[in-house]
Parts: sequence; structure tokens; C-alpha cells
Amino acid sequence: MTLIFFIKSETVDITNYIIKDIPGTTGRLDVISRCILAALMSDKESFEKDVQIWIFLENYGTFIFNTEQLEYGTFPKNELLLTDYFVDLITKNVVKVNDENHFSSPVEISKLTYIKAIEQYNDLNYRIFILEENGEDFFKIVKKIDSQQNLLFIVGNQSGVEINSMELKALNLASVSLGTQSYLASSVIRLIKLHLITLE
Repeated sequence: MTLIFFIKSETVDITNYIIKDIPGTTGRLDVISRCILAALMSDKESFEKDVQIWIFLENYGTFIFNTEQLEYGTFPKNELLLTDYFVDLITKNVVKVNDENHFSSPVEISKLTYIKAIEQYNDLNYRIFILEENGEDFFKIVKKIDSQQNLLFIVGNQSGVEINSMELKALNLASVSLGTQSYLASSVIRLIKLHLITLE
């Protein structure tokens, strides 16, 4: 099973980045960092197997963190270090785009847009789920998921605008809910992993 998470943010802005005030100077890149750590890290001091998290940043591009390509020993394992690492990654990508220089990174940087990436995985026969409050009960669906299936979960942004976009609705993707309780995006990712990785 390959497990992929998609998160889009329109608020991340590192123009005035200060490491001592990450929430206030990055447009909440700290939230994204927590989601990345929640997706990639296992409880066995290693990466999860076959897990990816795609981060779509409106102002900076698409960044793909893939446990099959990252090096656990050198990867930043807490929110502060990862955010600083991500800011550096974004900055180098901006430089690359502007002057066509190249840099080497274990994090893949893609030109795929949010919708195009979803369409790509739809064509690859991934089971794709949008996480939203009014969706079908995830805990019922998980019982029907085969361990050989490849899954993609679209985690909504704070405003819910993308989840409700006409482009996304036109794809007729399944919606699932974790119940009436509100969870942080990183907690949603951990809950999904908890119930799915046991299927392996």
C-alpha cells in the first residue's frame, strides 16, 4: 500500500521569516511542518514505509516528501528544525526558478498543480478521499480497504475553499469524515495512519 496526503496552503509567506516567531512570520508554515512529521515518521525511530506528503504552496510551488527517497539520519525530526529546513528549501527553489541554477534535494519539487496532481493519481487508479465533516464515516470505510490498494487523502485547508472548489467537485471523489470532533490536520493524518498501516 502506498499512502499519500495532499495539503494546500495559500497563506504561507516567508518574506519576513524569523526563526524565533515561526507562526507569525511564515503564514503558519509550522502547521505544515507538523503535518509532514505526522505523515513521515513512524513510532519506531524510522520513516513509515511508502508514505508521501505533497505540499502545495500557492506562492512557492509543490514539494513532495517521500519516505522512499528521504534519508532518515539527516532529516530534521522536530517542528523547529523542519520549518527552518523547509524555508531554506523554498528559498533555493525560488533562486533556481529565477536564474535556472540547479540544486540537489531529496525533496522533489514538482510543477504539477493541485488539481492536475489529483487527476494524475485518479488516472493511476488510486482510491482518493477528500476529508470533510459531511463525508462518509471513515471508520466504516477502512474496514473495506484492501491492503494492496493505493490511497490518497486530501486534507483541507483552514478556509475549506479548495475542498469546495468546482474543479475538485467535478472529479466526483469520495468524501470521508473522522466524526463530529474537530481535529488538527496533523492529528487527522496520525489517525488515518493508525487505522491503515495495521492493514499492511
